[in-house]
Amino acid sequence: MDLSMKYFLLDDATLRDWNYMGLPDDNFSAENGIIVVRATRWPLAVDPQGQALIWISHLEEKNEIEIVDFGQPNYLKVMETGLTEGKPILVQNVGEVLDPSIAPILDKAIVKIGTALVIKFNEKMVPYNQNFRMYLTTKLGNPVYTPETLTKTTMVNFAVKEQGLTSQLLGIVVRKERPQLELMKDNLVMTIANNKKVLMDLENDLLRIMYESQVPLLENEELFVTLQTSQRTSLEVKEALITSQVTEKEIDTARQGYVPVAVRASVLFFALNDLSRIDPMYQFSLDAYIDLFTYSIDRSPKGGELEDRINNLNEFHTFSVYKNTCRALFERHKLLLSFHMVSRILFQMGKMNMNEYLFLLKGGIVLDRSEQPDNPTNWLPEDCWDNITELDKIPGFHGVIDAFETFSKEWKEWYLHPEPESQPLVGEWNEICNEFQRILFVRSLRADRVSACVSAFIVNTLGPRYVEPPVLDIKAAWEESTWKTSLLFVLSPGVDPTAALIQLAQDVKMFDKFQSLSLGQGQAPTAARMLISGMRDGGWVYLANCHLACEWLGSIRGLDNPKIHPRFRLWLSSMPDDKFPLSVLQRSIKMTTEPPQGLKGNLVRIFSNLNEDKFDEATPKYRRLLFCVSFFHCSLIARKRFRQLGYNAVYSFNDSDFDVSDNLLANYLEEYEEVPWDALRYLFAIINYGGHITDDWDKRVLIAYINQFFCEEALETPFYRLSSIPSYHIPRDGSLESYRDFLDLLPPYERAESVGQHASADVATQAQDALIMCSTLFALASTGGGGGGGGEDQKVDELAAEMIVKLPSKIDVETTERMMGPEIVMPMCVSLLQEIGYYNVLISGITSGLKELRRAIEGLVVMSEMLEIMYTCIFEGRVPTFWQKARPSMKPLGAWCRELFLRGGHLGAWANAPRSPPTLCWLPSLVAPTGFLTAVMQTTARGEGWPIDTLCWEFTVMPLEETSFVRPPRDGGVYIRGLYLEGASWNKKEGYLQEPLPMQLVFPVTPIHFKPIRATGRKLRNRYVCPCYYYPKRMGAFVVAVDLHSGKEIPDFWVKRGTALLCTLAT
Repeated sequence: MDLSMKYFLLDDATLRDWNYMGLPDDNFSAENGIIVVRATRWPLAVDPQGQALIWISHLEEKNEIEIVDFGQPNYLKVMETGLTEGKPILVQNVGEVLDPSIAPILDKAIVKIGTALVIKFNEKMVPYNQNFRMYLTTKLGNPVYTPETLTKTTMVNFAVKEQGLTSQLLGIVVRKERPQLELMKDNLVMTIANNKKVLMDLENDLLRIMYESQVPLLENEELFVTLQTSQRTSLEVKEALITSQVTEKEIDTARQGYVPVAVRASVLFFALNDLSRIDPMYQFSLDAYIDLFTYSIDRSPKGGELEDRINNLNEFHTFSVYKNTCRALFERHKLLLSFHMVSRILFQMGKMNMNEYLFLLKGGIVLDRSEQPDNPTNWLPEDCWDNITELDKIPGFHGVIDAFETFSKEWKEWYLHPEPESQPLVGEWNEICNEFQRILFVRSLRADRVSACVSAFIVNTLGPRYVEPPVLDIKAAWEESTWKTSLLFVLSPGVDPTAALIQLAQDVKMFDKFQSLSLGQGQAPTAARMLISGMRDGGWVYLANCHLACEWLGSIRGLDNPKIHPRFRLWLSSMPDDKFPLSVLQRSIKMTTEPPQGLKGNLVRIFSNLNEDKFDEATPKYRRLLFCVSFFHCSLIARKRFRQLGYNAVYSFNDSDFDVSDNLLANYLEEYEEVPWDALRYLFAIINYGGHITDDWDKRVLIAYINQFFCEEALETPFYRLSSIPSYHIPRDGSLESYRDFLDLLPPYERAESVGQHASADVATQAQDALIMCSTLFALASTGGGGGGGGEDQKVDELAAEMIVKLPSKIDVETTERMMGPEIVMPMCVSLLQEIGYYNVLISGITSGLKELRRAIEGLVVMSEMLEIMYTCIFEGRVPTFWQKARPSMKPLGAWCRELFLRGGHLGAWANAPRSPPTLCWLPSLVAPTGFLTAVMQTTARGEGWPIDTLCWEFTVMPLEETSFVRPPRDGGVYIRGLYLEGASWNKKEGYLQEPLPMQLVFPVTPIHFKPIRATGRKLRNRYVCPCYYYPKRMGAFVVAVDLHSGKEIPDFWVKRGTALLCTLAT
């Protein structure tokens, strides 16, 4: 027996009517419909695809429904009319905060005065008609409303479900491919619905007569006649129903041939729908998707057997989705899109294992290495071994640990290969693993090659087109648009699409009707006038920087008015902004604009924009130095891809910086006979480009580059080298065309060495890119915080329980203070007590938070927003933000917890002997390392009687390993352990910086003696001033500058390498 809500509360005839009105044909939607029409509180529909809006507007069409939103000028008047005349009102596009004016309506604060009903609305008493109904819809996919709002409304989730969308798309494709079949289906559905309605009407007539009968039932002649008629009609209708239902099954069987097309299209839509969780600008409407699906049906190759037609439809539509979506995505998300589409398709086909997929996305989480098998190698990093030990637990990978014990040498060769994914796996694993399973080995050992593996997997699954994003074609986007469709440029720093848009307007003869305006304070009236004239006259209106006027943009009305001129187009541009109106986003064709990131691409672009006559007429001196300035500009941009190895902060160097430098160069060369090197270097590096710089260490990078590129040797040396790679040099002087020919011959993809970095920088960058892609996909794969049920709840609960058990105890402050005695006021003791206080607060917060989370998972307490964030972070292997505030780190959860346990041991040992610093101070264990170093400096200053402002540090990297140290330094200061070199390694024998080995991303440094000395007359030669940071994300994490011997290279060499000391790593 069917025990669903639909069976008890809804008849088939009504359901069929609702489906024709736009309600999706699935149980979930039917139940939503029942709630909407039967709820005692006004319904609030979560409606990101607009399905509820369509259905409700058709449902109440006969009652003259009015559709408004809170920003509409006459909204209050429309609501008042609805209340008075009993007309239904649908308020669309509501946000997370409802307009206070509808509070009396939500409260149903209706008052009876005599026989009349009134309600206070808009500061006055308004007659209330009992036929009035109000509906609220929001396009927000996951809105957060206050408890007050939720208690006054009935929230209903109308987000489209896979079953309903598949049914909807099946109807579209069959109507296109087999129109007669779908027409028969529609007619049969209507016939069945009408027949069932006839049966229901007969039953109701009988019940009515029996109820109204004034005589005994056996004497009621009308009842007798009605019974006979009902019996005959019922038999006829039932026979017709049987026939119709048999025919319907036959038609459904014929329609089943097209189910694979509808399923594939449905899967792809939900893959697109997931993207909104990555970036707020990645919004795609269902209406636009259905238009694309219809386009694919019309344009895909016809003919052949049904199976061939299905394959053609799926291939064509899949690529259409990819091509149309790519132009709306930033470059960093295009590979992610392809892989997300592939994985969604393979999951639907049952060809991908969820455990393997999740391992790819988050790797292995190990909280306690004491229970982990020992690493049998001396070359494999510990984080890679964590991955291997966790991979061994997945069915199909048992025995991986043994393979590393048996074939350590072979695995090392595989690990060190430049492209390990191209090499066979070691031993039996090459035969056992399929292509996707091979990626898991790469993920475990060589994260920098994951993107290459994923690309190859996509090519082998869907084809090479899916890793070759199409070039943005603004004209093609315009040709696809209509007067109802906005065209939106999603901006990146340093890019302005205005020139390209003006060029398009000229090409298509629309420049005379082109109007543009940059939005900002006070520009709304002008923009409104432009829109009115453009809609009337068929012009183009370009509103730039819409992120500065999101609220006004959301209030625009009339863009769907059929009276608008068909040639009208609305062009918009905006930086990504989560406040950008969803209604505008979903009806827009979105195009991302990004500057080229590569050295060659930017050089080619600069020289393609130069004026040929001006360049050819210039002096050879100007042309050579202009090439140097161009290379300087492009090197600064190319360096950004190395993240923290490039710059500490994010900078947006743009074309205007180059133009200013070009003008300065031309003016100074014209004014001075000799090149004013110092003045120009200062103007370029400090004033012009340096104006963007907010970090002094980054300013040092600019100075290093300008000193290399802009010097006398650049003029005097033929083919002066601008990089360690021979291809990059100043070309032979000639015409602009000869310079362009030279640039065309440059390598298409520059290596890290081309901008002064080491090859390991490429490895580090690629690994970060891959891990960011994996963590982003993992966020899409998880269901979110709390209530996920089943596996997610169990996993989070188990991890929380394990952390609670393994958390170290708090340190006894009172005991430590007693042991300090009178020295409690000494700087080192103050620093220790401060660190213990930080540590104890963190331990208390973690313990109470985890216990509360476990109670919330069990359903004993409410899952608050803070607990929901903690739940999500733990499931995804990230450190909850609340813990990060007390202990900043970039580590994943497992590594962060291990470090926390070790930190407790270090502080505990120091607290047991608090009167002197530890033999080896583990600087990364301290929350305030600068405070500790200041305490060391103060201790020396007091002991020697020196003013503290006359002291500086002397640094000595000790040649001994940590185990060799048994006491603190006798000559003052402190031994610091636990630091890592990034961007270099250390020659222990000779004591200087040197190049790292292949795959050596960081180098653990032996203890460093930090010794305070008098700064008077101190001179440093061949020393690289190496910044030390708390963690790899360097901005705001500076601790101290450490002087290190520069070795065989000049200090600027290490400046361009981005060489730094780190207290903690990201793994």
